[in-house]
Amino acid sequence: LKKPSFQKALRNTVLIWTVNFIPQILLALLLTAWFTSHRRRIKGQGFFKVLFYMPNIITAATIAILFNALFGYPISPMNTLFQKLGLADEPIYFLMNKTVARGIVSFIQFWMWYGYTMIVFIAGVLGINPELFEASEIDGASSRQTFFYVTLPNLRTIMLFTLVTSLVGGLNMFDIPKLFLNGGPDNATLTASVFIYNQAFAGSYLYNRAAAASMIMFVIILLCSVAIFFILRDKDAVMQKKQQ
Repeated sequence: LKKPSFQKALRNTVLIWTVNFIPQILLALLLTAWFTSHRRRIKGQGFFKVLFYMPNIITAATIAILFNALFGYPISPMNTLFQKLGLADEPIYFLMNKTVARGIVSFIQFWMWYGYTMIVFIAGVLGINPELFEASEIDGASSRQTFFYVTLPNLRTIMLFTLVTSLVGGLNMFDIPKLFLNGGPDNATLTASVFIYNQAFAGSYLYNRAAAASMIMFVIILLCSVAIFFILRDKDAVMQKKQQ
């Protein structure tokens, strides 16, 4: 816990996960509201669902190579774009900027997983009793009111599943930070899982330190998962159980 590189890896992990998860779940909820709306009835839903889910089935190595090429130095599509728009007079070394590097890793995680989250939410909405939506429509509820007062409350279990699985996956983030920048520049994208791998297998062979870091991450994930379960518990069911 006192090792500065582990502390930095822990901060990077939480920061990158937070920055990618918040917009991911918001966009997934927005797309779910559009695709499951009984009033809009968007055409070509199957095509768009496949399109949004597609990044999730691309391998991490492929995506790492893709974004390395996009933000390469001195010649890359992003450098060419910046120069054409007059935003830069000379090539920019994007991947040597700590903030940019973290931002790109966060964006990759967001881009890869928002489609999966959307599909899970849509499946949850399709499992809600249609009579609830019909009743809200008869009562004159708007689309926004239906979403916030009918859809979201009935998605509590799905939200719990998504939060816990995203938390576990986010705090164990390894493939993109490792393959894309190998934790650089200056450990800016070093995550806890990359730290554990480096301690155990990348020259140090300090299995005891890697095992200790793994146990710390296990405890953190466990505590956070328990907190999420507690916050998203069904309070009405708890009250009813107490009364019984």
